[in-house]
Amino acid sequence: MSDAGFSPKTVTLYSALVKQVVASAIGDDGEPLSPRTWNHEFIDMPLVVNQRTPSFTAIEIEQIINRANANDRQLAVLYALLPSTGLRIGEALGLKVTDFHDRALNIQRAIWNGQETTLKTRFAYRKVGLAPDVAQMLEAFIGERKDGYLFRSRTGGPLADRNVLRRSLHPILKAMGWKDGALAGFHAFRRFRVTYLRKQKTLEDVLRYWTGHGDKTVNDRYSKLSQDDEFRRAVSEQAGTGLSSKLFAQIAMLYPAVPVNPHLQTAAQVVVN
Repeated sequence: MSDAGFSPKTVTLYSALVKQVVASAIGDDGEPLSPRTWNHEFIDMPLVVNQRTPSFTAIEIEQIINRANANDRQLAVLYALLPSTGLRIGEALGLKVTDFHDRALNIQRAIWNGQETTLKTRFAYRKVGLAPDVAQMLEAFIGERKDGYLFRSRTGGPLADRNVLRRSLHPILKAMGWKDGALAGFHAFRRFRVTYLRKQKTLEDVLRYWTGHGDKTVNDRYSKLSQDDEFRRAVSEQAGTGLSSKLFAQIAMLYPAVPVNPHLQTAAQVVVN
């Protein structure tokens, strides 16, 4: 693979597939047929260095949302939801109206290449609490809808992440001055959320639960914070989003025909005044 000119990242990904194939071969007793310890140094596995992990700033996110408003208002809601929750793009596009309840989102499915699919791991099935201003934005966005996908195509089906990236996010970033070789993807919103929550000193097991990552230690398995909805709700309200509350109120005002609760009306009036 090195002679073929593959990058270290590509070599690592292909090698991981080989490891999975070897590990999947088991005997009648359930034990692996070829137990193996991989010595990366001995086999000259290349090091993955300088891997690009771009993250948006709060100012950049606000600019992205404002530019999205001019072309597709529902994408403004998507671009506000992603950095406020840390959801993967497939999880966000897989949301249905019924998944939003009691100021939280139940993550139960994902969209891949425009098709609904199951989540990758059991840890990805979770409930992500929302800050009050984010929940109020979604209330206004959903309005009278009772079912269907939260973010819909013209035919009512789910959006395809590649289409959103190609037709919306990347053109917006280019208009903001980003160069082709430096364009970020949806994971930049997720990195913003994780970075912000760590700055707020959010408990690591709560952070892992919200982002859908697995346990790392035995103590993680002992912790039951994933079952304490009230505690996580309090943490989400205290932590906030790192974005301006006026931003969410402005988005909600795009749906004036939809009745909203008094708290959201008050926030919207502040923006108008």
